[in-house]
Amino acid sequence: MCGVTYQVRSLGPADQRLAWELGSLTFGYHERPMPPDWSSDTPGRRSLGVFDPDGRLVAKAVDREQGHWFGGRTVPASGVAGVAAAPELRGRGLGRLVLTRLLQDARERGAVISVLFDTTPAPYRALGWEEVGALTYYRVPTRVLAGIRPDKATTLRPAVPADIETVQEIYREVARAGTGMMERSGPTFATPPEQLLADYHGFTVAVDDGGTIVGYASWNRGPGYDAGGTVTVDDLIGLTPEATRTLLAMFGGWASVAPATLIRLGPTDPAWSLLARGDATPEAPQPWMLRVVDAPGAIAARGWPRHLTGEVDLELTDDVCPWNQGHHRLTLDGGHARLEPGGAGVVRLAARGLAAWYAGATPQQLRRGGFLTGGNADTDEVLRAAASGPAPTLHDYF
Repeated sequence: MCGVTYQVRSLGPADQRLAWELGSLTFGYHERPMPPDWSSDTPGRRSLGVFDPDGRLVAKAVDREQGHWFGGRTVPASGVAGVAAAPELRGRGLGRLVLTRLLQDARERGAVISVLFDTTPAPYRALGWEEVGALTYYRVPTRVLAGIRPDKATTLRPAVPADIETVQEIYREVARAGTGMMERSGPTFATPPEQLLADYHGFTVAVDDGGTIVGYASWNRGPGYDAGGTVTVDDLIGLTPEATRTLLAMFGGWASVAPATLIRLGPTDPAWSLLARGDATPEAPQPWMLRVVDAPGAIAARGWPRHLTGEVDLELTDDVCPWNQGHHRLTLDGGHARLEPGGAGVVRLAARGLAAWYAGATPQQLRRGGFLTGGNADTDEVLRAAASGPAPTLHDYF
């Protein structure tokens, strides 16, 4: 960095305007005035900045405290957001400087993985993150949904604040069975139920004939009632096929005034059993990336197949998180796993390969990508079975 000495530190109250100006310039809202009560740090968020010798903020990044579901357990994570660098200094290693420090600090507070949404993958791949999925809205002709018949025994009604605890548990039940979905609790999800409902034009719950809430949908109605009319659905989750079908059918009722429905769906969502994929056009997919911050901690935190027993000797390479490097023995038994120093280092995994495998990539995929070498058919089978599961899915942008 041309001999310049930069300081990396947490942002304080006196740095807030600098953080606003750098972030607003980077992300395209520079014409907006800084709100009087704005802060880069809120509960569950900690901002780091890089300062030049003159005290100018030249790069920044945010570490969010959050959790993600893997194998039926919540894994403590660092959600990385707000990464920005001064335009004149991009490409000079400032991003690496602030993100390396962020990973160190996140590990110290207990995060074992890191997740981020990338606008471009190259700089993050250079630091050990790998793309494992995408948050995607699909544009579906509303007339297609109008052809879905609702279940006669399932009723719909607007949600009330007292429903939100049940709604959150419905989401959690689905997230628990998935790979990568965010745990919607903790400081970054402290929105009161009344505010959550007010954030949407509609929040609908599906109720079965026994009076139990078995699904919900959160949605917004776009402007106009011509060809551009749209309804956008953030969540549509049914615990029963009847709930899923009835919620989808409700959106079909907008066909005359909102010809398009945008709906956020994962690759294996049961809603696909009622939709033709040829009718659904992906719109602005937002890729997301994963990184293992603390390898032994990440292995211990997630769930694993209960009936799988086995061992694999690994050699991990990771120059950004050097505490992960070296020979380790992976031991799996009864739904739990541990990663301990030692072993012969038979299977060699790069940082990006470790991240991809953690999210479900197979050894064959990793070999073809150059992320895994060594081992044999037996070690490949243990690694394949260990991380097999639903396709990585994330429904929360940050």
